[in-house]
Amino acid sequence: MNDSALVEVSHLARAYGDLQAVKDVSFSIRKGEVLGFLGPNGAGKTTTMQILSGNLAPSAGSVTIAGHDLLEEPRAAKSKIGYLPEQPPLYRELTVDEYLDYCAALNRIPRGERKAAVDKAKERCGLREVGRRLIGNLSKGFQQRVGLAQAIIHLPPLVILDEPTVGLDPIQIREIRALIRELGREHGVILSTHILPEVQATCDRVQIIHQGELVLNESIGNLERHMKGASLTVAFRTPPDVEALKAIAGVSAVKPEQAGRFLLLHDADNNPTDAIMRLAGERNWGLYEIRPGRVSLEQLFVEKTAAATSGVESTTAGTTP
Repeated sequence: MNDSALVEVSHLARAYGDLQAVKDVSFSIRKGEVLGFLGPNGAGKTTTMQILSGNLAPSAGSVTIAGHDLLEEPRAAKSKIGYLPEQPPLYRELTVDEYLDYCAALNRIPRGERKAAVDKAKERCGLREVGRRLIGNLSKGFQQRVGLAQAIIHLPPLVILDEPTVGLDPIQIREIRALIRELGREHGVILSTHILPEVQATCDRVQIIHQGELVLNESIGNLERHMKGASLTVAFRTPPDVEALKAIAGVSAVKPEQAGRFLLLHDADNNPTDAIMRLAGERNWGLYEIRPGRVSLEQLFVEKTAAATSGVESTTAGTTP
């Protein structure tokens, strides 16, 4: 295991009969890093989160958490994890204090240290004023905070959050995102989500999983540089076929727009501007506009998942009798 890595995931796979939900996934995460785990519905996000949290055994591969193999040393490895599933595991009939004291006991915090642990978790999650209230009477946002508090009450090195802002209003979402950023200073955090702005607002690194495979693993800084310089808007008086534009070196995707205008996505290190201008002159396309644009994370997400899907379809088509 990499000495600087808090979590090391190596060649992880999970099959359900003939369905391969997760395929050869490998990555690592360090302390102080918030990793955004993105993917469309059914991509394998939740399956991966269940494996990492020890709730589901992998078909192949390994997970090492803070030096402990999750399969060989499950108790030691799980003690290093705080997990908030998509539906927080709350007891609505308990008060916040009663519930968090119970969670502290589950995490083997000695009786004499539980009150201090509960108080610290409430302080970090903004629950100090609601300790005596029934969880069932709290708003959705406060219930989500209670879920976060139970995940961090034993100060785990790794915190796994599965869709932590689903169903919250905009103010509650901002508050939970601020909590995630604060957690990221002292823990390693894995944030599974399909909400793209959430990743840009809270994460240091982003991974995109599609059909069980990682199709992107990049730091937010590198991703933003890629998004700033990886698209062109072009317009022609005599528009060429889309296939002619796709054939230009460096162009990865073409999106037709109105009035002979196209949005071209291209490799960040292979700008096709010169080739477009040359071809437009040779083939009388009547180029009258060409300008760089900015690719959104949504466009990049669609590009990566669409490229992965077309690759699978091409492979399948090539093997069909």
